[in-house]
Amino acid sequence: MMEGSKLAFPDLYRVDQNFPDTGIKDICVELRKMLGEFDLRQRTRAGQTVAVCVASRGTHDLRDLVATTVSHLRDAGLKPFITPAMGSHGAATGEGQAMVLRGLGITEALTGVPIHASMEVVSLGKIDEGPEIFTAVDALEADHVVVINRVKPHTGFHSDVESGLCKMLAIGLGRQRGAANMHKYDLSRCIVPAARLILEKQSVLFGLAVTENALGGTHSLRLAGPETFVATDRELLKEARELLPRLPVECLDLLIVEKIGKNISGAGMDPNVVGFWRRGGGERTPDYRVLVVLDLTPESHGNAIGIGLADVTTRAFTEKIDWDATYKNALSSKRFTGVRLPMVRENDALALEAALGPVVDPMAARIGRIISTSDLRTFWVSESVWPQLKDKTNLVLHRTPLRISFDDQGRLKPFSV
Repeated sequence: MMEGSKLAFPDLYRVDQNFPDTGIKDICVELRKMLGEFDLRQRTRAGQTVAVCVASRGTHDLRDLVATTVSHLRDAGLKPFITPAMGSHGAATGEGQAMVLRGLGITEALTGVPIHASMEVVSLGKIDEGPEIFTAVDALEADHVVVINRVKPHTGFHSDVESGLCKMLAIGLGRQRGAANMHKYDLSRCIVPAARLILEKQSVLFGLAVTENALGGTHSLRLAGPETFVATDRELLKEARELLPRLPVECLDLLIVEKIGKNISGAGMDPNVVGFWRRGGGERTPDYRVLVVLDLTPESHGNAIGIGLADVTTRAFTEKIDWDATYKNALSSKRFTGVRLPMVRENDALALEAALGPVVDPMAARIGRIISTSDLRTFWVSESVWPQLKDKTNLVLHRTPLRISFDDQGRLKPFSV
């Protein structure tokens, strides 16, 4: 039997957040309507090629968005193909990026068109803010470009344009070389000018901008012509900030994060949830004093970026890490904090014991447990956290105690959701 913790842990209690389930119920019907109202024939000629650019994020309705878009382009007499727009993800190789797309369900069988994933890029010149702007040859050689991306707060900086259509053009389509070069500069100042340069140099037909509600479903969908990319990103970012799920707890002795991964957040786990100070200092809000990460999602393909935001992890987690893929991501983003290795313990039980080491009375510790930073509808807290929650109207607090327990390998047993 593997060594386990001899420490007693306080019981946890389930808390449900009542997020509004607002959004689009049938994304295919809505998208077909939008595409039907967008006159492709005035912008294209039959037989022209279209690079449909897809990011690596786990957007909720991504398969339907891509398949419906490709089908519409084919019906209009065009020749679409899929190309990744994910910077250095997928270990910064074409094969790896195609594998990431297929892992998201974006396959040749789904769309009926090929995936072109060369890492070759071409320089489009420099912008006044400094960086040289690169774009994928696959996209540049196509007659037209379409981009599909979720609009959301960025995990590394704040501005009026963050993650969205412009970032996908400026960084995602730059492949590894372009992404790495852009991250040498202040992205809050460079993304919009870079996107505008690309819009001048390439025939971008339209972008599909998506926001998601706190439950992970599609909240809104916008078809934006190239002339409205920036305005669309700005408008939908405000919406996305309001929709972003967070924990309604400002102070914890310990936060247990069951899993992180690239399909959860570009940073592995979202600093907007666990605290931006973990990336680069600043005000400790929220103040989760010790953060334990237990698992890496299969969809990450070994890219463990984000583990550096944790304080403690496990041997099992480290054995899943593809360090080459992880370091390439860090080298491209120029953020090394995300790949620092925290304290590593042999199993979950010992990791939690280590995390509670600084607490005078572990049985009175303020503990929170979440599945991931993108799945916050249900979470669990120790009883000492209840004073922080009792006056919040959108919560359902369950009074049935749940024991923290482990299997014979020291792995934390899941709670039912």
